Order: sequence, then C-alpha cells, then structure tokens
Amino acid sequence: MTMIRFGLCLTLALAHVVSAPAQDAAKKDAAKKPAAKKVNPAFQPPDVNPKLPNVLLIGDSISIGYMVAARAAMQGKANVFRPPTNCGPTTRGLDQIDQWLGDRMWDVVHWNFGLHDLKYLGPKGQNLADPQADGSHQQVPIDEYQTNIEKLARRIKQQAKTVIWRETTPVPEGAAGRVVGDSAKYNAAAAKVIEKVGGIQIDPFFDFAESVKEHQRPANVHYTAEGSKLLGEHVAELIETVLAD
Repeated sequence: MTMIRFGLCLTLALAHVVSAPAQDAAKKDAAKKPAAKKVNPAFQPPDVNPKLPNVLLIGDSISIGYMVAARAAMQGKANVFRPPTNCGPTTRGLDQIDQWLGDRMWDVVHWNFGLHDLKYLGPKGQNLADPQADGSHQQVPIDEYQTNIEKLARRIKQQAKTVIWRETTPVPEGAAGRVVGDSAKYNAAAAKVIEKVGGIQIDPFFDFAESVKEHQRPANVHYTAEGSKLLGEHVAELIETVLAD
C-alpha cells in the first residue's frame, strides 16, 4: 500500500512539473499575440436597411474624417458606405475602383481625389517632400490627374444613378509637401472633364471648406473634430437634397 501511495504521489508530482512549464509557455504565447486592432468607425459597414437608398462616399483622409458625421446625419435616410481605406490619389482609384463599386447599382456616389495627387514626393518617393527641393515632384501631375478623373467619372457613372464630384479642400499656409493654391488648379482641371463627361453634379466643397477654415488644423490639410463634423453635415445635406428629387 505504501508503494502504491508513493507511486501516486510521484505521478502527481511529475504531472505538476511537466504541466507548469507548459502553462508558462501558454501564457507567454498569449502575451505575444498582438491585441486586436480597433476598426476605424469610418470603415465599419452600415447596418443595411433594404428599404433605404445606398450611398457610397469615396475619398482620402478628409472624407474618412467626415464619414461618421455624414452617416449619422443620414441615419434612417440612406445606407452610407465607403471603402475601408484611404482612397489616395487617382492612380489608386483607377486600380481599385471596380473593387470599391462592387456589384451594386448605387443611388448616389459622392467622390473626390486631389490632395494625394497634388502633394510632392522626393526623388526616392519620400512623402510630403519640400516642393522647392531638387527632384521633388507632384505624385500625379495635373495633366495626368485630369485624364484619370475623366476615366474615373465614366466608370463611376456606369454604376450610379447620381454621381456627385466633390471638390478638393484648400491647402493652408505652411502645410508640408503641398503648395497653397494647387487645390484650386486641380479643381479647375477636374471641372473641365466633369463637364465633358456630363450628367455629374458638383459639390462646391472648396468654398464650403473655406467658410469653416477656422476648424482646419494649423499648417495642416486636416480638420479638427468639429471641422470634420461640419464637413460631414454638408455632405449629408447635399446628398439628402439629391435623394429627395
């Protein structure tokens, strides 16, 4: 009986010795696992109501900033979507527009490209380079930008009942990698091909953004939370007007 007890104790002791390192290893593995990344609320898909019209917003970080406010303002009036990414320059748009549009016929597509096209890169692709430095160049020169906007406009029209081109926001003094006044130039270039394609409405976003410029960050193309809210409410109001017609 003593031998049996001794054997049982030895078995339990060995089990503890073996299991303790295994438990420690499991804890270490758990600690190594990165915490789940929080999804930007702007990238969350809407709770779709099949009875409501479907709206797609396409754009860069300016539109990411106003997405939540725009969706909130259109709550119960439209299902508001956007690609779960910064749509960047027109070159990225041409590459990914089919994916963003999907297989849906959209009631409204409200879209913009511009700030990433007109920004300057260094000779080795450095982001937001000094426009005056040797070798600096705009990511998408204005002539190429104009051609790309026309291609995108024609493609979007194929899958939208209403298309709204949104003007690019102003570049403030001191903003890195961009030149004050270039937004207006790129907007003018876009307006020509938007008119050429025809059947596309224009959101005079540049002027509206100017009217709330006190909410733009100093020497930065981005907006404060309040500024983004105002921009989003403007977008929602325009789209609601279109949907009401």
